[in-house]
Amino acid sequence: MRLTEQDPWLKPYEERIQKRNEFTLARERSLTQGGHISLVDFASGHLHYGLHRDDKGCWVLREFLPGATEIYLIGSFNDWQCMPVYRLNRLDDYGDWELKLSASTLKHGDHYRLFVIWGYGSGERIPAWARRVVQDQQTGIFSAQVWAPEAEYTFVHTRPAADDKPLTIYECHVGMSSEEGKVATYDEFRENVLPRIAALGYNAIQLMAVQEHPYYGSFGYHVSNFFAPSSRFGTPEELKALIDAAHGLGLRVIMDLVHSHAVKNEVEGLARYDGSRTLFFHEGPRGEHPAWDSLCFDYGRNSVIHFLLSNCKYWLEEFNFDGFRFDGVSSMLYYNHGLGESFTSYADYFNGHQDADAMAYLAIANRLIHQIRPDAITIAEEVSGMPGLAAPFEDGGFGFDYRLAMNIPDFWTRIARDYTDEQWSPGEVWHQLTNRRKDERTISYAESHDQALVGDKTLIFRLADAEMYWHMGRMQRSLGVDRAVALHKMIRLATAGTLNGGYLNFMGNEFGHPEWIDFPRQGNNWSYHYARRQWSLADNKDLLYHDLESFDKAMISLISQQPNLANEPLVEHWIDEEDQVLCFSRGDLFFIFNFSPTQSHVDYEFRLPHGTYEIELDTDAVEFGGFGNNDATVKHQAIYDGSTEDENCLIRLYLPARSALVVRRKQ
Repeated sequence: MRLTEQDPWLKPYEERIQKRNEFTLARERSLTQGGHISLVDFASGHLHYGLHRDDKGCWVLREFLPGATEIYLIGSFNDWQCMPVYRLNRLDDYGDWELKLSASTLKHGDHYRLFVIWGYGSGERIPAWARRVVQDQQTGIFSAQVWAPEAEYTFVHTRPAADDKPLTIYECHVGMSSEEGKVATYDEFRENVLPRIAALGYNAIQLMAVQEHPYYGSFGYHVSNFFAPSSRFGTPEELKALIDAAHGLGLRVIMDLVHSHAVKNEVEGLARYDGSRTLFFHEGPRGEHPAWDSLCFDYGRNSVIHFLLSNCKYWLEEFNFDGFRFDGVSSMLYYNHGLGESFTSYADYFNGHQDADAMAYLAIANRLIHQIRPDAITIAEEVSGMPGLAAPFEDGGFGFDYRLAMNIPDFWTRIARDYTDEQWSPGEVWHQLTNRRKDERTISYAESHDQALVGDKTLIFRLADAEMYWHMGRMQRSLGVDRAVALHKMIRLATAGTLNGGYLNFMGNEFGHPEWIDFPRQGNNWSYHYARRQWSLADNKDLLYHDLESFDKAMISLISQQPNLANEPLVEHWIDEEDQVLCFSRGDLFFIFNFSPTQSHVDYEFRLPHGTYEIELDTDAVEFGGFGNNDATVKHQAIYDGSTEDENCLIRLYLPARSALVVRRKQ
């Protein structure tokens, strides 16, 4: 098995890994009737269930509610009353229900719900497979909505093809993408934000909060309606137009997919959908996430797997997404959701506390997604470090393309918070940024939306604190702001320069957005002031925010234009703890950092391969909010001086305090 061949420490667990794969294949065979149908055909529940028109234009509603004894369709078309003509028929003992109605019974825009009766009670429910769910602005009540526009959206642009450039992801939230204090729309994001992202040079966006969620402040992670794009941002056609426009700009579109848990709401969500908890979720404590106040799926039920796999296929084919970032994978993998675990040895990943059904679902989902689209992108948000998560299934892994390097933002937060500048260790920086499994690709990032939420601090705010409110003007800058701006660039460059597949940035953090994210809630008088992005700060050339954005654009351009950068070996050339200097290379690019807060090293001597070196990027450049201490036109020679037996040559560079250079070696 390749996974254990590449990591001998996994050898003692090879049999368990093999049994895990065998269990996954057995689950897949049970789904596909022993291979009589394909996995892609199996994952087509959205084409059968839900509200559809048949070939004669009549309406057909199908849902799966095995615990129900009676079901009625109620809505704005029948004054929300249970009427015999709108009673669903039970088709079989399995639990399928169906209602057929004439074409004139329902019209585009009608609101509807189900009234479900079970053995010991009843209640209204939004259909599990509903594709459009809206909230009444007066009452706050959610309902499904008949969605049958006269013309379906037609995609114009082809999806950008995969290439050898690193994946550079711009993580974004449509609702908070406006500078105004409001919920922004898909159209506004398409018109105003997509061009900014493309101009910065990123080649992918990651859309958060796509699936409908009752509470805006959940950031989209308490999903109620898995097949409905959030209506608070606009219509399904407007989301499709956004994705299409992104493709036209060369941006691939990754969806933040939440299959790790679901909201507890019963009317709006899946909780007690047919009167029972167990239709979708585990019963008892196993069915509730103690930290998230949400419900946990039972991945051992084929009907649940059918629902979730169909969900993957639906978003890929109906909306033309290019892949998924799977949220909360650690929570899925372990019976205790990984809470309180230290994961200090490989035994912690194979101690019997792992959910075999959840692991099988993740592997099958990856197999399905890549069968539908071989070049699709799948990313696992996983904090425990489960080996093989981003390794091919055939090698003993789970089949994700990437895993998030979640140790990196934690590291930057820790040293920025707990260490003086003089204590920043270049050796520790190098270790933390390169400490990963060699056989799995990762997405590196200095901070994501997690670090920007109220209660935490973004890097710029942690580095500059309140000084950023008064001293980000070029004519009002302070020593504290100078420090923060310099380190902000260095942190990002070190993170991007050591990437192992991709790099991620959250919307606005590239220019050091000055405030945290706090969605409207009772505690802030339902204000949108902190749930927006102040783009005007980056556009103002008199502010250092503009310079930080300029640096980010130059950095993304550099790593994107270097052919096959992510596959170039990372080579350590120089680490000096006393001088706080670090140098590493990728191909012919050499990254040189001076973390010292006070010592600018003049004619700093160290050894690099023979050649001529030209400055490609300088964090201290004036246009990036620096002081321009280096002349980018000067070429530097690494010359063999005969003092060592190896082939490395002596080079002398000026390394200003708190600055970094990227130089290109030319023979």
